[in-house]
Amino acid sequence: MPTRRDILIGAIAAAATLHVRTGFAKASQPGTPVNFDMPVGACDCHTHIHGGPEKFPFFSGRVYTPETALPEEMAVLHKALRVQRVVIVTPSVYGTDNSATLYGMAARGANARGVAVIDDKTPESELDSMGRAGVCGIRLNLSTGGKNDPSAGRRQFQAAAERVKGRHWHVQMNTNLEVVSAIKDLVAASPVPVVFDHFANARPELGAQQPGFADLVELVRSGKAYVKISVSGGSRTDYDVFAPLARALIAANPERIVWGTNWPHPNSSSGRQASELTPLFQVDDGLVLNQLPVWAPDAAIRRKILVDNPAKLYAF
Repeated sequence: MPTRRDILIGAIAAAATLHVRTGFAKASQPGTPVNFDMPVGACDCHTHIHGGPEKFPFFSGRVYTPETALPEEMAVLHKALRVQRVVIVTPSVYGTDNSATLYGMAARGANARGVAVIDDKTPESELDSMGRAGVCGIRLNLSTGGKNDPSAGRRQFQAAAERVKGRHWHVQMNTNLEVVSAIKDLVAASPVPVVFDHFANARPELGAQQPGFADLVELVRSGKAYVKISVSGGSRTDYDVFAPLARALIAANPERIVWGTNWPHPNSSSGRQASELTPLFQVDDGLVLNQLPVWAPDAAIRRKILVDNPAKLYAF
């Protein structure tokens, strides 16, 4: 007859097997402790949830297939970073299916907000339902898959702003500086707030003088656009190369800057087949977060970036 110890060991082994079988994600966790005081209410304004594909199937038109990244792992990340609030953004791999984002938001509760992806077939009733759940913006992802066409960007931006202007939502764009310049007039006249992801994908090695960056700075200075100083594009250690871009944007208008990790750091341009599982980038988000005091030495400005600006933009 098995002893109580045998039963306990068996249960642990079964749990371990289940853990592996469910494909628990390999998303990175911080390796470097945060080296400055994080204000209460700090917000990570750019994350994604990749639920298990059996429950959250991927979009057939995706350009990559990421590993799983679950709400439990995100909670561990934010505990290490001392971050209370989060904004979860629907990634391109789900098309206009926002179920995984809503799942992640529900797991986080009142400290979560969402940014959805929609199209002209998305009914108003679905927007109503997502709004009640905490969605407060829609994303136009022009960069993933290489769709940065300025003329298309103008059309899509105009349609998106018109669609959400009665909801007091914002339009978030993952695009490049060429498109920023092409839609600068539309952003300046936009009836809704506009948010650009990842430094508007400015190339850090080209510095603040690169074409189009001055247009981005001017939109921030005028209060017409927010910029996420979130680093994308893989695992690296030379984050100081972003300092000139970050400092220029913060100096232009610290009330239009928000920060994000881009966790779980998906690799959308690995060159693999779209249906082939692509490992997530391994990024030390503690090391990245520790760049913030370098970019913004004033604690009061860091509080704007981490707490006050997200609270206003995302209605926390």
